[in-house]
Amino acid sequence: MSGAKPQVTVARSLASGKGSRVDATRRHNLSTILTAVHHRPGMSRAELTRQSGLNRSTVGALVAELTDLGLVREVAPAEHSSRGRPSPHVYPRADVTVLAINPDTDAVTIGLVGLGGTVHERMRHEWSAPPTVEQTIEVVADAYRALAASMSDDTVLLGAGVAVPGLVRSDDSFVVRAPHLDWTNEPLGEKLSRALGVPVVVRNDARVATVAETVFGAGRGVSDLVYLNGSRSGIGGGAVIDGLTLRGRDGFGGEFGHTAVAGGREQCHCGRRGCLETEVSLERLLEPLGLANVDLVDLDDEIARNAADPKVRAEIQRQLGVLANAVGNAISIFNPDTVVLGGFLGSLYAAAPAVLDAAVQKDSFAPISDGIRIERAQLGSRVHLVGAAELGFLPLLRDPASYAKVTAASSMRSVTDATSA
Repeated sequence: MSGAKPQVTVARSLASGKGSRVDATRRHNLSTILTAVHHRPGMSRAELTRQSGLNRSTVGALVAELTDLGLVREVAPAEHSSRGRPSPHVYPRADVTVLAINPDTDAVTIGLVGLGGTVHERMRHEWSAPPTVEQTIEVVADAYRALAASMSDDTVLLGAGVAVPGLVRSDDSFVVRAPHLDWTNEPLGEKLSRALGVPVVVRNDARVATVAETVFGAGRGVSDLVYLNGSRSGIGGGAVIDGLTLRGRDGFGGEFGHTAVAGGREQCHCGRRGCLETEVSLERLLEPLGLANVDLVDLDDEIARNAADPKVRAEIQRQLGVLANAVGNAISIFNPDTVVLGGFLGSLYAAAPAVLDAAVQKDSFAPISDGIRIERAQLGSRVHLVGAAELGFLPLLRDPASYAKVTAASSMRSVTDATSA
């Protein structure tokens, strides 16, 4: 056992928190207000006052400062919307953006995401075979230049966030192993940052999706949540426990795809047999549908078109039965309020929700599972882009006053001009 002192990392709370009335904590208060507006665009000043615990005049001053910084804007409500003096509504500036990237075995999806979770653009480049890191970077750089050409000169880019289906070391955005992509020990964050000329943060795809669904989707307002996501690369997930994201020692927590399920016999690439993602997989679902590939945006329609096919129905019911075993285990371990299913797992659930609900009840310890909600993820195909963008927004949300230091050199056009030179 090594005698080195372990690194201590404080878990990130997903709530905007409470403000402080101490003048020295102005930065904290700016962070509190901007985070609240980013998570819930259109909050009124009155709502911000109630949520933050600050007084009305302090909130007004903070909103005015964020407006001067170019991070939020206020909209006066219609006069008939409330009695008395109406409270202005505060929106984040959606032209403050992050480049979001989600590479996978079948395609790389690239988007431009603004404050408030607004997805301005979404581009999908399909692969005929799993790409190398260099191929991915080349496609991302080309897409970045195309996106920049279509955006206004006022659009500001803070950096890039990447959601990778694999083990990513949190402290340096280093991809330790992405088995389906066949990436091993890749300094992806460093390579992409050099290619794009902006800061880059890389994390596991399911982990960032957990954050996105908690902040903007089905888990909004939920303190204890389990998220399971299914993609072409397998099944991952994450958990929020008392408002804090599960991380693990190296950032690898939440690898639900490599938990064993009852009756599983298939060999998994990890070396074990009967892992969840070998028994519940998009590839095995596409086979009876007669498809080699599909954009998850279209999967619901494909299932609906083939709903009468007995082979399709049988495979959906089989996968839901196995998934119920994994969901029941997660419920026993985490005792969540809500279980959220994203990616192709959401499509499976939508095809036969009663089947999964009944199987989970049968396969769970009743005192723990009673009252737990199973929900489909709300962000759909946007979830990885919105989650990846949160990685780039986090420094700004922690210190909004620093924004003035980066705007002069970070318009979309100026950055891409510099990288093309």
